[in-house]
Amino acid sequence: MPFYLGRKAIRKVPGAVIKAAPLPEPELMEGFGKRSEVGAICEKNGYRSALLITDQTLFGLGLHEKVAASLAEHDVGCTLFHDIDGEPTVRMVDAGRRAAMACGADCIVALGGGSVMDSGKIIAAGAKHPNAPVTHYLHKFAFANSGTLPMINIPSTAGTGAECTVGAVVQNKQGTKSSTVIFGLEVAAVILDSELLIGAPRSVTTWCAMDALSHGLEGLLADVDSSEEDVFKSRECVRLVMENLPLLLEDPKNIEARQATLLAAHYGGNAVNTQLAGYAHAFGHSIGALYHIPHGKAVAWCLVPVVEAQENIRYDQLAALARHCRVADESDTREAAADKFILALKALLDRCGLEKGCPPLVEQDYDRLTAMIDADSINYSPSRTFTDSEIRMLLDQIRRGY
Repeated sequence: MPFYLGRKAIRKVPGAVIKAAPLPEPELMEGFGKRSEVGAICEKNGYRSALLITDQTLFGLGLHEKVAASLAEHDVGCTLFHDIDGEPTVRMVDAGRRAAMACGADCIVALGGGSVMDSGKIIAAGAKHPNAPVTHYLHKFAFANSGTLPMINIPSTAGTGAECTVGAVVQNKQGTKSSTVIFGLEVAAVILDSELLIGAPRSVTTWCAMDALSHGLEGLLADVDSSEEDVFKSRECVRLVMENLPLLLEDPKNIEARQATLLAAHYGGNAVNTQLAGYAHAFGHSIGALYHIPHGKAVAWCLVPVVEAQENIRYDQLAALARHCRVADESDTREAAADKFILALKALLDRCGLEKGCPPLVEQDYDRLTAMIDADSINYSPSRTFTDSEIRMLLDQIRRGY
């Protein structure tokens, strides 16, 4: 109970803190094969030497070659660093920083998923401030007082939205994950290139898209003052996934749908920056970590129970979202419209093939998971604070299925 009362008392603090973080305002470029424009962006901005960061998988597939060729075409020096894997460590990031300093990089080009983007952010900060140890950027809040090296980010997945978020997660020297918010992060441009998504496995497509949807949805439910633009982007994030993910499940080569989910993920990143996530992520992070479940799938299992638990104090937001997504009519009451949205969400999860219950979740782990969820929830400003007994009830719903 003391934790609950303390958490309830500071519920709005994370939303207030995130408002204080200066956010990047990158140029946005969209289209199939558009990563070939990276050289022109560098030339326009006066960058002469780039550290191109990618992961081992994309390097093995040769997907970095179009980027490197574009940089060469515009006489921009390019040094390739591809020693990033799915769980980046402080050692990898420090090696990337040394590579950036050795080649005199004046910009960072990050090509990959969330792990590459997060590594790139810390490399960009560390290379700009070589006298500070790289561990300085693993604190909860990291300040790059004179900014970072500018980044040009090219996401290879349509999920995290990490190309525009100011947060990063990297394993520290003890092997645990450190989450940081970088004040002063500079992102000059974001390129959403659907060519990178062609051939993505069905599971990656599905759970990345559901991760993006959860960012937009939870942002709308958060108790954070939001601008009209941010509300619109979060609603669009949800609509774009709900309309385009089924198309991709039917035809994975649908370029327009691929491009739409990339934009949805980008808007979801904006929601993380300006509205934060919420309890679905706190539950999803904890369940995913304990049972080694892909993040997007773990969050997908949690969405319906968590949203339903907040529905009665977020009818207006859910009703407006339902109408925006064209699953409810203007004539529907707010309660009916909210219910229709939840039904549409359940139908989408069914279409994705999500099991009705979470098979790995077992009752004897509830106490451990409750403590993990409590700890994670401190990062968000949800519409209400759940007691430990409510968290256990929700875990039971997640285990049994929506």
